[in-house]
Amino acid sequence: MCGILAIFGCTDNSHAKRSRIIELSRRLRHRGPDWSGLHSHEDCYLAHQRLAIVDPTSGDQPLYNEDKTIVVTVNGEIYNHKELREKLKSHQFRTESDCEVIAHLYEEYGENFIDMLDGMFSFVLLDTRDKSFIAARDAIGITPLYMGWGLDGSIWFSSEMKALSDDCERFVSFLPGHIYSSKNGGLRRWYNPPWFSETIPSTPYDPLVLRKAFEKAVVKRLMTDVPFGVLLSGGLDSSLVAAVANRYLADTEAGRQWGSQLHTFCVGLKGSPDLKAAREVADYLGTRHHEFHFTVQEGIDALEEVIYHVETYDVTSIRASTPMFLMSRKIKSLGVKMVLSGEGSDEIFGGYLYFHKAPNKEEFHQETCRKIKALHLYDCLRANKSTSAWGVEARVPFLDKEFINIAMNIDPEWKMIRPDLGRIEKWVVRNAFDDDQNPYLPKHILYRQKEQFSDGVGYSWIDGLKDHANSQVSDSMLANASFVYPHNTPTTKEGYYYRTIFERYFPKAAARETVPGGPSVACSTAKAVEWDAAWSKNLDPSGRAALGVHEAAYELFDCISSFKTLTCSSFDFFHEFEFSASGFTITKVYFLLEKKYDKYVLFMTWKQIHHDSMS
Repeated sequence: MCGILAIFGCTDNSHAKRSRIIELSRRLRHRGPDWSGLHSHEDCYLAHQRLAIVDPTSGDQPLYNEDKTIVVTVNGEIYNHKELREKLKSHQFRTESDCEVIAHLYEEYGENFIDMLDGMFSFVLLDTRDKSFIAARDAIGITPLYMGWGLDGSIWFSSEMKALSDDCERFVSFLPGHIYSSKNGGLRRWYNPPWFSETIPSTPYDPLVLRKAFEKAVVKRLMTDVPFGVLLSGGLDSSLVAAVANRYLADTEAGRQWGSQLHTFCVGLKGSPDLKAAREVADYLGTRHHEFHFTVQEGIDALEEVIYHVETYDVTSIRASTPMFLMSRKIKSLGVKMVLSGEGSDEIFGGYLYFHKAPNKEEFHQETCRKIKALHLYDCLRANKSTSAWGVEARVPFLDKEFINIAMNIDPEWKMIRPDLGRIEKWVVRNAFDDDQNPYLPKHILYRQKEQFSDGVGYSWIDGLKDHANSQVSDSMLANASFVYPHNTPTTKEGYYYRTIFERYFPKAAARETVPGGPSVACSTAKAVEWDAAWSKNLDPSGRAALGVHEAAYELFDCISSFKTLTCSSFDFFHEFEFSASGFTITKVYFLLEKKYDKYVLFMTWKQIHHDSMS
């Protein structure tokens, strides 16, 4: 992952201005500590801070076409660059960099080449022949990009706000899947998949097609000339990424170069759910596993730095970014520069616990569309900036363009959570990789309940953050929050505390407007809050806030553990009964049992839980 900064139309082209641009570009050096570059042409500047992943020796940027009339600065990876080079036989390449194809594609096809790119990217390109320029961002917004305007009429582009917030009067988050063209004037969307219109698809679910598409997405992201690994929380998504990477690594160039044993990384408070689950997955796969611990106090001490790097005051993002930020520092200390991560699956397949309440398949599908469209403001922003803060690149196979198109074309009826059919959240993914002949993961891992990252690293993490915020923010401060922060007014002391830190680093109104707001429960959109009237009274972004399902699950398993035997007569038998536990009434509990060694073993549960006061 790199850092880019580009300015067009500067009225001041003095040496002092050049020095200022170098100074601003230096604010992005954490993203690209390996090399710096700057190209200036009259009143245009393109600066680059490079993190060398592919072709470390000769791929320095900015990059050019043959006669250097086309200049481009790129942040990201183009996974199909070798195939694209085959279409550009008449062009002469100077480097082995995957990003150089962009300059030649523009030369060959003009502005209409972006959909040919398979990867994650933000780039700015200058055509010195007529001083026109374009800027573009990948389909989902995996890589960050901001656009700003100076008082002198200049237009700015930067990977992070911190490089333009002081010099631009106004700036915004550049929309994913869009291109800005100085010739055609303004933004237009280049990414137009069928799901974007939120029309309900009707394609039947084919588990093999889904599995092969995901395997392809993982394997293409093993394109690297530097040491790498997988972020492994032990949940479904990261475990599948690790399982597929582990299965195919030996056959890749990366495996031949760096060895066929996969490295995996996990972070958490001591005794956290993620650490235990990740260790189990790593042992099953035989990876070289690295386990990092942090304390609540260490996380609190890092908050200011996290907010400065991640550039948000969103509560969910900060809760999850902090452990990831601390882990990335440890990963970098091991000499690793690239990691695969599991972001995106919950948005595509409705994996968050609040999806249990989706009233129908239409609402379910539309909510997944809304979640994917907003990823650049949440999980993509968090994963990219938390790792880039330490010069580590995160790649996300679930957000592969081809894979998303296949997954979002499935009739959403198959994604719905259906206890009567034994389908828990993300069942279509679990089922696709449920291979008894050549298993990817153990059953109980494959069917492990959703655990949000900020919860999984240790439940006392969120509680510790709330306690710290309560000690920093008084009741009167929160009561007057609407006067101090009229835009996106914080509703909790935790949100207020993060906001004060953010405003200290980014005081302009434009900065606070880049952060989304509105009601949410367990990471839902504001629209999905309407699915349950009770949610409006419990707007906490933690996964534990949804339905009461998650906290009760552990109490439920404690109760179940006291059962000595479970009687059933056949495979896929469902047992149903009623009992009460700790203030909850368990109206239905389903046990899916699998026969192993002539015994039936529990590996999946489903429950419908209601507070006594609500029933």
